Amino acid sequence: MTLSAVAARYANALADVVTANTSTLSAEQAVAELRVFESTLRESAELETALVTPAVPAARKRAVVGRIGDVLQLSRVIRNFLFVLIDHRRITSLPEIIALFEEVLDARLGYARAEVISAAELNDAERRTLNTRLEQLTGKRIRMRFAIDPALIGGAVARIGSTVYDGSVRGQLATLERRLTAEA
Repeated sequence: MTLSAVAARYANALADVVTANTSTLSAEQAVAELRVFESTLRESAELETALVTPAVPAARKRAVVGRIGDVLQLSRVIRNFLFVLIDHRRITSLPEIIALFEEVLDARLGYARAEVISAAELNDAERRTLNTRLEQLTGKRIRMRFAIDPALIGGAVARIGSTVYDGSVRGQLATLERRLTAEA
């Protein structure tokens, strides 16, 4: 089984727990707690080494994660999930698991992901307008991630799955060029 398949299994299992009717942990809170732990892990090379090294017994790793969980005020669900990753030596897959977990949650909660690239930083009103328009086009709620590419000249490009909505000046110029060369 590939690492992606393994990460997908863990992400789906955690999503099952978090989206269950009996869960007291919201999807957003679960993601936030995982991100905080991931950030803590990334910031400390010693911690990462200790949790990855096979020479350190799983019980000690669990104790360390438990103490970090106390400091970070992690929920029991997230702590137990991290313990499972430690027990199965999958803590190194945490970044991939978190990314897949977010995707699974979005799909289950009816969100589509939009990667938006704009020529300049969009203000809140522009983001809301773009979000509303993409929701109208797709019929789904949208979660947007933003990046900046000055080469677009102006406007924005949104990618949702394999569909691209190009509202950039560069895209409009390219369309105009194609029309003009087709007519010539």
